[in-house]
Amino acid sequence: MKLQPDRIETQSVTAYGSGWIAIQGEKITHSVLITSDGLRLDWYCQSFDDLGTEHFAQLAELDVELVIFGSGERHRFPKPEWQAGLMKRRIGLETMDTQAACRTYNILAGEGRKVAAALLIETSASNK
Repeated sequence: MKLQPDRIETQSVTAYGSGWIAIQGEKITHSVLITSDGLRLDWYCQSFDDLGTEHFAQLAELDVELVIFGSGERHRFPKPEWQAGLMKRRIGLETMDTQAACRTYNILAGEGRKVAAALLIETSASNK
């Protein structure tokens, strides 16, 4: 039996820490949206309190079956009204803290699923 390391054929989160993640080795210190088909966009929010309907409407426009929402340093749920566009398009939404969202996205993307990760990277005095 020949053993080979797993290789994800799409962009992946390669590291993370408090206030940052790395995508393909590039350190990112702001919120970001990535998809398993290679899309990467800045997601304009610096804290959970900045989020609103418009942020989740952007997610509803993606051609994915599932969105993994990384809610920052701790697990927080989006308001039901923010999710209306996703529900209308029958796109699933899973919520977890950002580090767990990174791991889950990598697994699903590695399986070839059409998935997006909306990753809230919260800025704080300690990260500046």
